[in-house]
Amino acid sequence: MHFAQYYLDCLSQASYLIGDESTGRAVLVDPRRDIDEYLRDAEAAGLRIELVIETHIHADFLSGHLELARATDAAIAFGEAAETGFPVRRLRDGERISLGAHDDEGVTLTVLATPGHTLESICLVLREHPDDEVPFGVLTGDTLFVGDVGRPDLLSAAGHSPQDMAARLHHSLHTKLLTLPDATRVFPAHGAGSACGRSLSTETSSTIGDQRRLNYALQPMPEADFVRLVTAGQPATPGYFAHDAALNRDGHALLEPGPPPALTLDEVLAARDRQGAALLDCRSSAAYTRAHLAGSLHTSLDTRFAEYAGSVVAPGTPIVLLADPGTEQEARLRLARIGYDHVLGHLPDPAAVLERTPALARRSHRISHDELPLPASELPEEHAPGLQLIDVRNPAEYEAGALPGARNIPLAGLSARITELDPARPVVLYCRSGNRSVIAAALLEARGFGDVCDVVGGYDAVAAGVG
Repeated sequence: MHFAQYYLDCLSQASYLIGDESTGRAVLVDPRRDIDEYLRDAEAAGLRIELVIETHIHADFLSGHLELARATDAAIAFGEAAETGFPVRRLRDGERISLGAHDDEGVTLTVLATPGHTLESICLVLREHPDDEVPFGVLTGDTLFVGDVGRPDLLSAAGHSPQDMAARLHHSLHTKLLTLPDATRVFPAHGAGSACGRSLSTETSSTIGDQRRLNYALQPMPEADFVRLVTAGQPATPGYFAHDAALNRDGHALLEPGPPPALTLDEVLAARDRQGAALLDCRSSAAYTRAHLAGSLHTSLDTRFAEYAGSVVAPGTPIVLLADPGTEQEARLRLARIGYDHVLGHLPDPAAVLERTPALARRSHRISHDELPLPASELPEEHAPGLQLIDVRNPAEYEAGALPGARNIPLAGLSARITELDPARPVVLYCRSGNRSVIAAALLEARGFGDVCDVVGGYDAVAAGVG
């Protein structure tokens, strides 16, 4: 059997190539949109990709099923409950997919319908031989993670309450996945950092037995307690999730590779002023805060670039990249992985451009933890009249400890909730370590807020400094 996991750190996303080496027949599960690595590996292993299986309609990235179907003539398969805008094979609960020469031999995958994260969610039990008592593993999609379970409140389950979906998830876990032998390996679709769950492990695989013992959501408890547990404290949903879920369900344009064209400064400014383009600075936070083009947004390629870009740039917005030389193609590809294809071009060497045009350059206002008086709610009015102290971490982080007087507006929801803030009053932003707060400050500055600063080192630095 050929089995390969492909883990994409920048999106915490996993995909899988599974093949029967005796027949050369293979399937690919939950692929990303840039498919060259899969094709190279399949060819090197003598495999033909015949089927592309999606464990559910993903919301956090744009899947590569259409790209693979074009490249390999593979069929596309979803769980039976999926409604799509293109022809698919519908996989029934209990259906067996054989990669051997005959149905009773070779590598097999058995479909488990596991609604909860979404209605159409499935898991795939993998056996090297059809009669193996202990499966090689189970591909759990977003139903079961290492250390967590799939969140039940995303938009692909529209029309169903989070509580209803959580009850379905509980049933799927306990009547399907937890009936597998403890030695069965667990291979999820996401790892730590994904917004598809709350406390995912950095490990990219586990076993059913280990998860039964260690996963907080799988401990013995009444269903009602499970529902309350998994519907509370979930991360804020990035703004692009609904956009990606719709594209994955209805169809999307195929990925067109190639670097974005180079633009002059005048062309960049014209794109901003005439086309409403977002100027997205992809350099490090240190470079951005030192000097950036007035009105530009920011998210660094050193962080969760695509996810954060999707939180501050609305889907469909034209984008101009301000990237360090040689990184513009990587930035474009990572945006394409979440369906942000409308990249007009890039400004070559923005640092040099800013040196030549200092009138257009801005420097971010940042303060250290010892410059932030605590508690913030007791700041004297003459020192900071009407100060707005904003915690841009996720709800679970905020609930675990926050600065006095801070309001929680997670970065993923800041753009939608920006009208809750007064642009005429000073704003101080903080996150855990200082990365998200820089992104949030850039967004507020681009929206016309005049007095914005963020806390260097974030809550961790403040807690250490006052602890």
